Amino acid sequence: MNRNITNSIRFILDECIPPVIRDSRWFMYPFFYIWYKGKKVKLYMEFKSKVYSMTEAEYEQAYRELDCLATDRPTDMNQQSIDLMISKLPTESNLSLLDVGCGRGHWLAEVKKHRPNLNLMGCDVHDGINVPNVNYTRGNIEKLPFEDKSFDYVTCHHTIEHLKNVPLAVAELKRVAKKGLFIVTPCQKYYYYTLDMHINFYPIKEYLQEAVQMPHYSCKNVWGDWVYLGYFEEGKTL
Repeated sequence: MNRNITNSIRFILDECIPPVIRDSRWFMYPFFYIWYKGKKVKLYMEFKSKVYSMTEAEYEQAYRELDCLATDRPTDMNQQSIDLMISKLPTESNLSLLDVGCGRGHWLAEVKKHRPNLNLMGCDVHDGINVPNVNYTRGNIEKLPFEDKSFDYVTCHHTIEHLKNVPLAVAELKRVAKKGLFIVTPCQKYYYYTLDMHINFYPIKEYLQEAVQMPHYSCKNVWGDWVYLGYFEEGKTL
């Protein structure tokens, strides 16, 4: 089930159903059961309440062992967001890009196909990715294992909505970036029962802009997801 379909389903649930029904445990239980294939349904329904008392190891384990309809698809991004960001990546040689929260590496594979000049690195809590000619380092976004300004561009997609400490994570992303930082996150209202383990919500772009605070940026809703392009130098726009 690709991202455009799930964004459409989310729109119907969040915008077309009265909140008192939409955020009812009994109404949402069948959706959770299907989405999580009948596994650990209670954990994921109560994730927003449980996550802040989890240890780092428990938090990582919840994601490493996750098996749901979302993990069956190659990426959480829609193709329109991918195309936009690739169009904004440089074509010159000897530049580097780090993707934090890279998942199975779909975005990095797309970049490699369209921008083979870039030196690519993935980083996530998993053991590795299977993308040829792309390096990988296991690490936590809140304490990235890289020196300051190690990469020309840093990307982070469908990750900050899951994080317990967004300011620390954003500070780390900016710390290791030299030229720019690209972030994608859903344009989504808060509800307690969401099918995605999200704990941070950005229904308007100003929330995301305030969270990231790059000196020069543009932010656009692309098929239900915010695409934030941040730069340390002037002259870049969507």
